[in-house]
Amino acid sequence: MHAYLDFETQIAELEGKIEELRQLAEQDPSMEIGDEVSRLETKVTNQLKNTYAKLTPWQKTQVARHPNRPHLTDYVARLMEDFTPLAGDRVFGEDKALVCGLGRFRGQSVALIGHEKGSDTQSRVEHNFGMARPEGYRKAVRIMAMADHFNLPIVTLIDTAGAYPGVGAEERGQAEAIARSTASCLSVGVPIVSVIIGEGGSGGAIAIATANRVFMLEYSIYSVISPEGCASILWRDAKRSKEAASAMKLTAQDLLQAKVIDGIIPEPIGGAHRKPDETLIATGDVIEEVLREMDGWTREEIIEDRRSKFLNIGRPGLT
Repeated sequence: MHAYLDFETQIAELEGKIEELRQLAEQDPSMEIGDEVSRLETKVTNQLKNTYAKLTPWQKTQVARHPNRPHLTDYVARLMEDFTPLAGDRVFGEDKALVCGLGRFRGQSVALIGHEKGSDTQSRVEHNFGMARPEGYRKAVRIMAMADHFNLPIVTLIDTAGAYPGVGAEERGQAEAIARSTASCLSVGVPIVSVIIGEGGSGGAIAIATANRVFMLEYSIYSVISPEGCASILWRDAKRSKEAASAMKLTAQDLLQAKVIDGIIPEPIGGAHRKPDETLIATGDVIEEVLREMDGWTREEIIEDRRSKFLNIGRPGLT
């Protein structure tokens, strides 16, 4: 059962008709519905192609936030073997918005760090909707240091509206924790590859996305603040979030053009939530390619590559 977005009304109607026909055929096996279902499925495919070919930045934001979009746990289940979660920052406690651990990715041992939003009410509350507290980022720093010590590549998967802005988080040093995590990304001597799989929001994203290579899924977003937050600050009106989304250049296509990211991972027609496995495999292929490319690099080359990448962002004539 799909959760349809507000611009998918016609698609919902067509798929509703297909479901009605199939239910009727179950009640009356003598019914011949093959041709009609095939015709409607073709219309659905064409409608999806036409709709998704001209999505606005705000509509892409909605797709990036789709509740059925693959989550970190889906990537772990599909791409990792022998994954062992590691908990706690050794200072305050455990933060479940950031999942960290060690495992094997297509035969290679790696450290994995990523946001988990949760897929139902209970898990969303448990994972704080993917908004990490300071202990989450301090845990990430701990895992990065471990990966650096044991010479393990680091894979980070980003899907957060931003770091948690609660009073407790601020009291425990949210800004310092994010800064230290970002600094750790820059200083480790092992390859880091990051993928924005949904939302890449603010410092909560960059804290684990300061990588040698940064990729975005086709309909993901990456920005310094949410469109709603931007609209509230600039115009004191969150209802102008559509306008803000267009002005912020937060889509994968905008950021590739600005050379903020290194590539875009195509999604199935209609978004990653329609064919999750296809998206998971495509993401794994890109990660594997980057790790193979950087295999054999020295620590100095890895660090210099990563630092140069971020120092050169926005400099005319430099990549």
